Amino acid sequence: MTTLPTDARPARRTTPYGALTAAVQEAGLMRRRTGHYWGRIAATTLAFAAVVAGTVLLRDSWLVLLTAAPLALVLTQFAFLGHDGAHRQIFATHRGNEWAARIFAALLTGLSYGWWMGKHTRHHQAPNKLGTDTDIESDVVSFHGEAAAGRKGLLRWATAKQGWWFWPLLTLAGLNLHADSVRTMIKGRAGKRRWIDTSLIVVHWAVYASALVLLLGPARGAAFFGVHMAAFGFSMGGAFAPNHVGMPIVAREAKVDYIRRQVLTSRNISGGWFVDLVMGGLNHQVEHHLFPSMPRPNLRAARPFVQRFCAEHGISYTETSLARSFADIVAYLNQVGIAARDPFSCPLVGQLRAA
Repeated sequence: MTTLPTDARPARRTTPYGALTAAVQEAGLMRRRTGHYWGRIAATTLAFAAVVAGTVLLRDSWLVLLTAAPLALVLTQFAFLGHDGAHRQIFATHRGNEWAARIFAALLTGLSYGWWMGKHTRHHQAPNKLGTDTDIESDVVSFHGEAAAGRKGLLRWATAKQGWWFWPLLTLAGLNLHADSVRTMIKGRAGKRRWIDTSLIVVHWAVYASALVLLLGPARGAAFFGVHMAAFGFSMGGAFAPNHVGMPIVAREAKVDYIRRQVLTSRNISGGWFVDLVMGGLNHQVEHHLFPSMPRPNLRAARPFVQRFCAEHGISYTETSLARSFADIVAYLNQVGIAARDPFSCPLVGQLRAA
């Protein structure tokens, strides 16, 4: 996929984004939904307790592996709550949201809050932009033609078919997230209060590892850990990948106005409450990027406001089904794999040239 040319002109600043923000605020969609979040926290905690109880009951049988995937799904829900806290969506105060995010992310999920904040803030500032958004940089998967062009030998062959490898590789995404989190903390780049994250993560892994060994024994414990990590990687990656993979890539030097930068690089996923649940509300990715601190349960209600705004100002608003997004990701990544030989046009170029 070709990137936005370096000589592209920024879109004219004629979009009344302030009017859109005012309309959303007037509709009450920026107000905190603390009651909703307390209910969600309680339901997720009960689900966690049920999974733990099931694991204890099945501890002497290999059937205990049946609880590993549900545990991963519950921890993914805690990770989503950590994401919401990091975006100041849950409570009215900065301190309340930060502590909620640390507890959900570090203590319950085992991922550093400081690491996540640094990584995710850069993503929101410039989604899909080369040299800025680390979500499109990987040593394994090439998310853009620039990365694919440097591959050689066996890696080049694998990259040409990387779309088909992507979903199996998601089973390793959970381990990769934990490894990145730990590396960042060791290098001292996990932000302020790194010692808090470190302490919470140590407690997380100490309790988890002890429970596996004492309850299940070494063999079943190792098998449980493997199934759990594979399911965790797939559930986390499956929720985040559809949001931006396959959407336009922005060149390093390109200047794009805020609303086009957020809307044109994001993909919404259609569906009802089940899609909202498994994707943690991130299926409303366009609305989330335009209003990051909007509480998750309000994103669906903001969708008509944003769709109308985009239609009035000629901005392409992308929404598709979950199955279609998976197919698009496979096709896109396979095309990126041969991008060095056969570049193809980027939708963002047409959007900005027409503006």
